[in-house]
Amino acid sequence: MVEAPVAQLTGMHAVSALGRGADAQLAGVLAGVPAFGPVGRFDTAARRVTVAATLPEVGTLPDELAAAIDAACRAAGLNGAQRAACALLLAVHGGPAPGAGPTPTVLAGQLATRCGLSGRTRVYTSACVSASTAVADAAAQITRGDVERVVVAAGYLVEPDQFALFDAGRALAVDGAVRPFSAGRRGLLLGDGVAAVVLESSAGRRRGVDPVATVAGWGRTGDAFHPCQPEPGGTGLARAVDGALRRAALPPQAVGYVNANATGTAQSDAAEAAALHRALGGHARRVPVSSTKSVHGHALEASGLLELVVTALALRHGELPVNAGWLGPDDSCPVNVVTDGLQRTTATHALTLNSAFGGANTALLVGAP
Repeated sequence: MVEAPVAQLTGMHAVSALGRGADAQLAGVLAGVPAFGPVGRFDTAARRVTVAATLPEVGTLPDELAAAIDAACRAAGLNGAQRAACALLLAVHGGPAPGAGPTPTVLAGQLATRCGLSGRTRVYTSACVSASTAVADAAAQITRGDVERVVVAAGYLVEPDQFALFDAGRALAVDGAVRPFSAGRRGLLLGDGVAAVVLESSAGRRRGVDPVATVAGWGRTGDAFHPCQPEPGGTGLARAVDGALRRAALPPQAVGYVNANATGTAQSDAAEAAALHRALGGHARRVPVSSTKSVHGHALEASGLLELVVTALALRHGELPVNAGWLGPDDSCPVNVVTDGLQRTTATHALTLNSAFGGANTALLVGAP
C-alpha cells in the first residue's frame, strides 16, 4: 500500500531582530528576552511610540528574501535541477509606496530568477495570515501529489508607512513591551521578519535529508465580523483549529504546545483564548501557550512563517518559547501561559495560529518528523 504524501519541512532560514539564521530564532525565543529598541532607520519623533524589533544592519527586502531562499534551499540540500523544479509562494505587503520597489508579482518573478527556481510563482498579500496561508497551500499541493516540493518565502521590514498607520490607530504598546494574554497589556509592537522554508514530500529523505518537522494539518476560516476587531467568541479561529486537527485525524489532546497569534491587544488576546477553549475543550487549560511576538515583534505578512520556523524548532528540541512581558493573569484569558524560563516538552504536535484584519484566521498543526 502506497502511503499518502506528507508535507515535510526540509530546509529553513529566518531573520529577525533576534539574529540571522533559524538557530538564532530558537535561541532568542527560548531566552525570552525581548528584542525591542528605538527605531533608527527612520524618524519617529512625531510618533506616540518610537520602538520596534529591528535588525541594526539590514539589506533591502528583495536582497534579504533572496538570501533567505538560497539558505533554505541549501539547508534542504537542493541542487540546481531540484531548485529549477520548485514553485515559489511569496508572502509580502500588497501595496508598496511609489518608488519603494517592485510590485509583489514582479518581485516574486525576480526572486525566482535570482534563486534558480522554476518561475512558477504565487503571491499572498492577505495581511497577517499571508505566510501561513501560503504554507497551507503548499502543504495541500504536496499531500495531493500535485508537486514534490515548494519554496515558501515571506518578508516584512519595519518601515515608516505601516509604523505610522499602527501608531495612529493606537495599536502600538506605549509602554514599549508586548504582553500577550497578560493583565496590563497595552498593544503590539512591530518587528523585522524574513523567512523561507522548503516543503517536500518524501523527496528529502530519499536525498538523505532529515526533515525538521511536518505540516500535519491546516485550517483557514473567515469571521466576516468586523474590519479590525476579532469575533469576541473566537468562533472563526476555533473552526480553523478544528480543521487542522480534523485534517490530521488527531484529537485536541494531541496538541502539546500552542504558539499563539496573541499580539498583546485586549480584544484579540481574549478572543483567541476563547477560541482555544472552543476548539480544545478542557485541554485548553492544560496545554502550554505562548506568543513569540512578545520577543521578536509582529512581522505582519511574514509573521506566520517566522512563527512556523520557531514552533518547528521548539518541538524538535523539546523546549518551549517564553511568553515575555508577563505581568499577571487576566480573567479574560484563561490559558496556561509559559511565563517561566526553560520548560521542556515531549510533545509531538504543536499549533501555530495567526489572525488578520478582516477576520481571516489560520491554524497550522506542526508535527514531529
